[in-house]
Parts: sequence; C-alpha cells; structure tokens
Amino acid sequence: MSHELMQSRRGLQLDRVVLLGRTFEEYRRYLLLEPDDLVAKRVLDVAGGVSSFCAEANALGINVTSFDPVYSLPPEKIRERSEPDLESVYKAIGSAPTYRWGYYKNPEYMRELRQRASIIFLSDYKAHPERYVAGELPRLPFADREFDLTLVSYFLFAYQDRLGYEFHRESILEIMRVTRDEARIYPTVTFEAQPSEYIPMLRSDPALKHFEFTEIKTDFEFLLNSNSYLKVKRA
Repeated sequence: MSHELMQSRRGLQLDRVVLLGRTFEEYRRYLLLEPDDLVAKRVLDVAGGVSSFCAEANALGINVTSFDPVYSLPPEKIRERSEPDLESVYKAIGSAPTYRWGYYKNPEYMRELRQRASIIFLSDYKAHPERYVAGELPRLPFADREFDLTLVSYFLFAYQDRLGYEFHRESILEIMRVTRDEARIYPTVTFEAQPSEYIPMLRSDPALKHFEFTEIKTDFEFLLNSNSYLKVKRA
C-alpha cells in the first residue's frame, strides 16, 4: 500500500490510519472536558496513538488508560512510525482547503504541537507502560462498565471510507459495554469535512436502540465542520 498522503479540492486524502499526537489541551477543547470533573473518574482513551493526553491527564491526577494497536510495539518502533506520518501530513495539510488555522496558526505550529505531544507520550510510555493497553477495535480487553467516560478522537467517522458501518456499530457496542456513563466521539465529520453518513444509521439501528446519540456543539474547529462531538449514553 502506498503511504503517501494527498490533498485535493475535497480535502486531505489519507490512505491509512496515521499516527499523530494530540495534546491534553486539544482533547479538552474539542471534547469539552472539564479537568476538575474528571479527577474522580476512570477514563479510557480509545485509539490514543502517540497523543500526550494520557500522560498529561495522569500528571493532573486523572486516571486515564490509553488503548491502541501501536502499543504492541517498543518505543523506538513507534517513533519510527510516527515521525514520517507527521512529516507527510505537515507537507500536505497546508494546501488542503478543508482546514481553519485559528488555534493552530500555521502548519509549522501544528507540527510543533504534534512533536511535543509525541515526546511526552514516548517518555510516559517508557515510564508507565501499564497505562497503555494494546489491542484493536471492535474488541476491548476490559471489564463491563470499567470506565466512567470513554473518548475516541480522529478514528471513528473520520476514516469512514476505510472503516465500514458494521465496524462502527460493533465498536460502539463494545465501547459502551466497558463504559459506565458516556462516550464522546470526535469529530462527527470525515477527513473530507463531510458529515458522517453513519450517524443517522446508528440512530436508527435496532441493535443500538438502548443508546442515545447527541451531537454536542463546540467552539473548536480545525478540520472544517469539526465543531461538534457525538455523545453516546444509555437511553
């Protein structure tokens, strides 16, 4: 498979799931997280990759576990994967028409944030491997309702053209199995900045009739139209 990332008039075209790091502050903004409200909760970060959210949250006294297939690899192998991914996105994203540069200012600043997140992640991954659990959706190796809150960012919906509807449905069923209260999935659009066609399908799916799906608006927008997350709760 080609590992090139392309941009077109429709937006950034990703031929695979890329390994990029995002910071605690980014999570806080696009998932409307209040750190003080999380201190007494157990939080799961699904598809956490090389984000620094888990490391930064635990440093604040928030009990976060991160889950991703890449955690089966040693730190050096993860670094060898993530650095080329970041460089490819950095080179392609500046000319993509589907991004707003308010918070990130420019591609150079975005790259700086992503590098910082990856460095913090790798340090914590070495020091606290117990916080990082390897595996792949749609299966989670956790007990029923083990976590109060589960977060998913830049995986479900964003990669709609790579991950089919059945994968989304089974992943959400599994996420809610291990979640006591609610899950938050961001963004609700694809990387082409189009609303995911799967959200109305999830709402009408008999297998998911026990759950409520609510789009929550935020004031954070990088990818065009990405100013909302999907809240999933038991009905």
